[in-house]
Amino acid sequence: MKLLILGGTGPAGIKLVEEALAHGHTVVVYARSPGKLPESISQNAAVTVIEGQLTDVENVTRALEGVDAILSALGPGASHPGNTPLAHAYELLIAAMKQHGVKRLIALGTASIKDGSDKFSLAYTAMITGVSLFAHSAYKDIVAIGETIRGQGKELDWTIARVPILTNNDTREVVAGYVGDGVTKTTLSRAGFAAFMVEELEKNEWVKKAPLITAQ
Repeated sequence: MKLLILGGTGPAGIKLVEEALAHGHTVVVYARSPGKLPESISQNAAVTVIEGQLTDVENVTRALEGVDAILSALGPGASHPGNTPLAHAYELLIAAMKQHGVKRLIALGTASIKDGSDKFSLAYTAMITGVSLFAHSAYKDIVAIGETIRGQGKELDWTIARVPILTNNDTREVVAGYVGDGVTKTTLSRAGFAAFMVEELEKNEWVKKAPLITAQ
């Protein structure tokens, strides 16, 4: 498949690009700062790099040409602006997807995006409350991302892969479920995130769902 990967210059995004390439996919990386990509990616013949902002409709549309699916590792940073820029970017992206007939979107989320299948978890309640209090702009944007994908993406085959605390270990084993189900944990390696994203692309087990993915 030909994939458009967003957020591909961050630590999780780089793992995602590497995983997609390892599975034989060709990749378009759309990035604001392509210089952050390692040469092993930027010089790879199976990778096309397009520089641009998420608000640049013309460039986003160009990046979508011939694409079969979109994988996104976009997430808010520590000093995140308060005007929900990522949710706005998803609005533009979904409109462009409809224009190009691209239906598959697998996007990073967090447990701040609630799901009807979630149950009470003291650990997750504490984490979500902490993010809401101390990183409210990031919290507001990630919640808005969930609303945007579920609302404006009704015609799409979307999956929101909700992640907990991300780590740098190399463990690839992942369990997918929901908050408070007695199976999911509170951490996930970035390698595991990448493995889940590409596996979900190929298996389509969580279409129109928002699983919590964690280490086993």
